[in-house]
Amino acid sequence: MVQIPPPPSITTRQMNLLRIVTAMAWSDGGLAAEEVDVMLDRFSSIFATNPAQQESLQQELQDYMMQNIQLEELTPKLQSTEEKELVLRLGYEVIVASARTHEEDLINDHEAAAYQKLVSLLGLPPETIQRIESEAASRTDGGLVESLTRQIKQFMSHD
Repeated sequence: MVQIPPPPSITTRQMNLLRIVTAMAWSDGGLAAEEVDVMLDRFSSIFATNPAQQESLQQELQDYMMQNIQLEELTPKLQSTEEKELVLRLGYEVIVASARTHEEDLINDHEAAAYQKLVSLLGLPPETIQRIESEAASRTDGGLVESLTRQIKQFMSHD
């Protein structure tokens, strides 16, 4: 019998954001342990205030990040347009940042399908989608995890 991990010590809204970003990372069929480690390190520094809390939170979230939860289950839990826009931006950045060989497209078919599903589920106006994609595509500062960390931290400061 599969044991369900205890709820993490972050808010439901924070967990939902993290799960949607993780779902987009899973869209190509896998989530590398190294990616999980880096994301856990960065996100725990947003959601916890001291090293002991951060380490504990990393352990709590690890099991949740390894679950591949469907976007259809997660997106209805978004509570505001601001959350939807953040999720779209993060989702776009996750699929664009996937590691690729020179022979592969920047975004593979699975990632493109997952992104289109996300766009559809969010129901944002086309002009908002275009703006977000343009802004995300123009970001070259610090890499994916740093960008995700910065954006989630900024969003959470409004919470």
